[in-house]
Amino acid sequence: MKKRKLSAVVVLLLIVGLVISACGTNDSSGSNTGTQASGGSNAGPKNSAAAGTGDKYDGNEETPVKITILNSKGQIAQVFEEAAAAFSAANPNIEVEVITVPSGQSPFERVSVLYASGTPPALSMLDAGDIPKFQDKALDLSGEKWVNELSSPNEIDGKTLAFPFAIEGYGIVYNKAVMDEVAGGAFDPASIKSLSDLEDLFKTVEAAGKKPFILGSMHWSLGNHMLPLAYVTQPEGVEQFLANLKAGQVDLASNGPFNGLLDTLDLLKKYNAGKDDPMAVTAETIAAEVATGNVAMTFNGNWMISQLEDVSPNGEYGFIPFPLSNNSGDRWNSSIAVGATKQMFIDKTVNTVEQQNAAKKFLEWLVYDETGQDYLVNKMNIIPAYKTDLITTDPLGKSIQSYMASGNTLPFGANYVPGDHSSTVGAIMQKYLVDKVDRAGLAKELEDYWKRVQ
Repeated sequence: MKKRKLSAVVVLLLIVGLVISACGTNDSSGSNTGTQASGGSNAGPKNSAAAGTGDKYDGNEETPVKITILNSKGQIAQVFEEAAAAFSAANPNIEVEVITVPSGQSPFERVSVLYASGTPPALSMLDAGDIPKFQDKALDLSGEKWVNELSSPNEIDGKTLAFPFAIEGYGIVYNKAVMDEVAGGAFDPASIKSLSDLEDLFKTVEAAGKKPFILGSMHWSLGNHMLPLAYVTQPEGVEQFLANLKAGQVDLASNGPFNGLLDTLDLLKKYNAGKDDPMAVTAETIAAEVATGNVAMTFNGNWMISQLEDVSPNGEYGFIPFPLSNNSGDRWNSSIAVGATKQMFIDKTVNTVEQQNAAKKFLEWLVYDETGQDYLVNKMNIIPAYKTDLITTDPLGKSIQSYMASGNTLPFGANYVPGDHSSTVGAIMQKYLVDKVDRAGLAKELEDYWKRVQ
């Protein structure tokens, strides 16, 4: 009896030991999974970077992670949502929420509010000029693989703190079908090299019974795109010129490029199809008028292609440079403004390492994954800011790439201005548009604005 009782006790102890051992194994497995989700896994996407600081989160771990992306290109809101969904489908453990800042609103202000509330996005798309204001909150991306493939350096104090999402450009947009008809053959935008050339073109279009031009009243167009053409064509360079403006050392009323720009703006006002009510001419208005061929030309950038294609899916368009003088030999009269405008930085202050790595993976997906590339270039009509064989399919993008190939480009002035330049200076330009301030008054208001800039 004693032997039987002892054997039963031994068996029971063995069973308990096995159960405890099994539970310990499960706990260990769960712990390892958690470690991998925190960046311990070395498994990465095809063609992904191995670099950065810390291991990559490959999106296939058991622990899910959610990230928020702020998109400040309102024109691509729907497609960006679709791209985020496609990314999540390919990486089922990464959930993406997209916050879109509508066109014309300040992404800088929106991100600032989110930081103030303690809920900053993992990935924020801002205008390039606003990135330095968040450099203390931006994750250093210098070690990412795509950094070595950028078309040009994108550094702040020697570090890459943002992913250049898009190259954009702007000038005078024309409807090719209308211009070819008026020209009696293929219209050559290179034939416009001076203000006089542009006025002759307007007269030719008008003589053919068509409206030559329509001018948008949007503050971001007048303030962040048109006026900065006078900044980037200064002989001392844009940065030195703006520094001089801040110091109160510039007399705009006697400044050549500034007056040249206003000469052109006066011409646009004269031929503006919406001059009876200039402030009623919106971005949607100009897109509809140009896409239908009711008007031959407008002032805008390649971002308007989605609006043009909504009206006329098969339309063809191109860019004419915005002339600033009557000297056909001035380089800027044959160039358009081009630059890496929208840029994305990853928050390092509130978002976790898992979220930071998931955000990195989204950027890699745009650059290296075929589906991501398709969304970026073909569906969003984005010109990539990195070296690639990918060619945008939209006509305005192609026109920009042709100016880039020939070297006929100017710096994108909006990349150098403060966040409130669009709204504040845009409002001043709107006053000039509707003749509520003259040239001298405009110059004075602009000088006063720059003296207040910190």
